[in-house]
Amino acid sequence: MSNPSKAPRPEGAAPHLEVIPLGGMGEIGKNITAYRYEDEIMVVDAGLAFPESHQMGIDLIIPRIDYLQQHAGLIKGWILTHGHEDHIGGLPYILPRLPRVPVYGAGLTLGLVREKLSEFGIKDGEVDLREVDLSETVKIGTHFQVEFFRMTHSIPDNAGYLLTTPAGVVMHTGDFKLDEEPSDGKLSDLARIEQAGKDGVMLLLSDSTNAERQGRTVSEAEVARQLETLIAGLKGRVFLTTFASNVHRVQNVINIAHRQRRRVVMEGRSMIKYAQVAQTLGYMELPEPFLASDEVGGLQDQQVLYVCTGSQGQPMSVLSRLAFGNHAKIALRRGDSVILSSNPIPGNEEAVNLVINRLYEIGVDVYYPPNYRVHASGHGSQEELATVLNLARPKYFLPWHGEPRHQINHARLAQTLPRPPKRTLIARNGDVVRVSQDDFKVTGTVPAGAVYVDGLGVGDIGDDVLLDRVNMSQEGILIMTAVLHPTPHVEIVSRGFVRANRELDTQIRKVALEAIEQGLREKKRLEDVRDDMYGAVRRFVRKVTGRNPVLIPLIVD
Repeated sequence: MSNPSKAPRPEGAAPHLEVIPLGGMGEIGKNITAYRYEDEIMVVDAGLAFPESHQMGIDLIIPRIDYLQQHAGLIKGWILTHGHEDHIGGLPYILPRLPRVPVYGAGLTLGLVREKLSEFGIKDGEVDLREVDLSETVKIGTHFQVEFFRMTHSIPDNAGYLLTTPAGVVMHTGDFKLDEEPSDGKLSDLARIEQAGKDGVMLLLSDSTNAERQGRTVSEAEVARQLETLIAGLKGRVFLTTFASNVHRVQNVINIAHRQRRRVVMEGRSMIKYAQVAQTLGYMELPEPFLASDEVGGLQDQQVLYVCTGSQGQPMSVLSRLAFGNHAKIALRRGDSVILSSNPIPGNEEAVNLVINRLYEIGVDVYYPPNYRVHASGHGSQEELATVLNLARPKYFLPWHGEPRHQINHARLAQTLPRPPKRTLIARNGDVVRVSQDDFKVTGTVPAGAVYVDGLGVGDIGDDVLLDRVNMSQEGILIMTAVLHPTPHVEIVSRGFVRANRELDTQIRKVALEAIEQGLREKKRLEDVRDDMYGAVRRFVRKVTGRNPVLIPLIVD
């Protein structure tokens, strides 16, 4: 493993910039990127990811920041592109571990950050948050100049940026789609991208999420029209779930409910939190105040619309509790309608399908994609990606924000255009990508990867512990306690291994006891006796049952 060189630039050599993705490259989630020029570092975003089904017990995943901690004195500033969890969710875990530097972001983005930090007891005075307009230019350190520009996405105040350095200009799109009918009427600033392309873009980092999809991504306005048509035809109570952070979608649903003479009830902690922050900062308007669930008693069913959490089938979300009859105040019944205005994040399909099936069993009507066009991605498809590439005309291209298949398809798309980039790299987290006017290559790696958050523990769970959890879930656990005095004997406790089986337990005890007695006769160390017992029992259990439970051998002297 090598680190970026600290040596001064040789006389006459072209100045170079290092782009170091620490998260979000070759994956979707936990986005964080460091730029380094000589003795200064600028950081972009600090997101989180959610665990997959095999990562048992894990609550959240945040990026590993060893590189930033090792070079903490070089960090001059931080910028945030937008307020989604995969771009700001890691900040409460990361900021306290690094020096206090200016953190720049737009109004809603910083509003959500403040709310998140306050939940962790981090006060305003402990961080340096600086609000910017999405056309503003800020200076970070000596070498970095950042100009923000607007890009449409599924949340307001979403930014791309132009990073001007002594080595050249980098354009980063941030997450985007080129929505021609954005909910807030604010279009992507394509004119600024085009002008930058004319002036010269050395390197483009662009969103690859939908690089496999042909055409254009459906506009948020079209989703709103489909939702209104659907809701207008429903007679009973309506329960709609979407991403809490999709402020545009939630605003449209609020407007639709008002036009359809339904009062809105907000259910779910994150849904209420995002709505409160957006409303306070002027990004959400309420024709009528929200109702609480216990305030709808005087209304008929067709006068109520619930906006709730649970679009990803989370076990403790409102929709899951409704589906399984565990909600304290609300019970679903025939005549109700549930709209899932979202697609499952990869890895969540099973949980979402479980909820949908349960809703069908209750007898409610369920509406979800692709059967109904009630959701649209916040990321651009091939036509939009090509538009940005054609306007930016980058010398070099780094497909970003996507799994390898998305990055590679984005790279292939770039090569089909009239003016393809001179060179494209497919990078991974931890790669040190060195770029100058003369060169573009990976020159080394730095530590990168995942840090697991489990309860109050951050980083105390590793892949070895997760493997144990998987093994225990699949094969069970067998605990053997050997007591040596006054007479050696073995006690066995098992969970998830086999049903109570006195004969098998007796055989296991016999095998374990024989290994112990032999070790004692040979006067081995107790650690070696314990290992002998472990090995003998493992071989026996595998032979007799064909299973490999997690074995825990204990010796009490």
